Amino acid sequence: MADSSIRDAYDQWASQYDNDANATRDLNAAVLRKQEFLRTDDDVLELGCGTGLNTEWLAEEAGAVVATDFSGGMLAKARTQLSGTEASLRQMDVTEPWAFDDARFDCVVATLVLEHVKHLEFVFRKAHRVLRPGGTLYLCELHPYRQLDGTQANFDHAESGETVTIDAFMHPVSEFVNEGVDAGFSVRRMGEWYGPTDDAPRLLSILFGA
Repeated sequence: MADSSIRDAYDQWASQYDNDANATRDLNAAVLRKQEFLRTDDDVLELGCGTGLNTEWLAEEAGAVVATDFSGGMLAKARTQLSGTEASLRQMDVTEPWAFDDARFDCVVATLVLEHVKHLEFVFRKAHRVLRPGGTLYLCELHPYRQLDGTQANFDHAESGETVTIDAFMHPVSEFVNEGVDAGFSVRRMGEWYGPTDDAPRLLSILFGA
């Protein structure tokens, strides 16, 4: 089970998440929209959908989307914002058993999620199980360079003014790759992404094939 303090922090952040200045969130959205792995008839599982900032785009590009998050606060905001889309929303902790059939999806999308997961093996194995043969797993995470430099998800609470820093775990690039390969994936493509003022990569993306 994921640390409850992480869930509580995202519950608190939900009401202001979309309006806060957040270069990592914005770059992640831009990078996702540059990808070309989705087909119009794909069934997609989105992990860590948050307030649904990327879910609507996924729903437009693919056939059907099941969007999940472990934060009830984030999902409540997403339900409001996605009321006009066909996306299905579910509360789910990626570190607990996944209630989906084998080979249920063509694509699993997880962005800015795995920094909050201590042990990656379970997530990779479950993602491989729910993907159809030839399916894809797309990850985009805060780059390990940023974490080594002390960057960590945080926000200033609008009411208290307190800076809330969210617990995270540092995973080197080799860990992402090796855990994926051990779970049965192959690496199709990797990317390192910079924001307009960044002097080191802010995000790491990896596209795996099942």
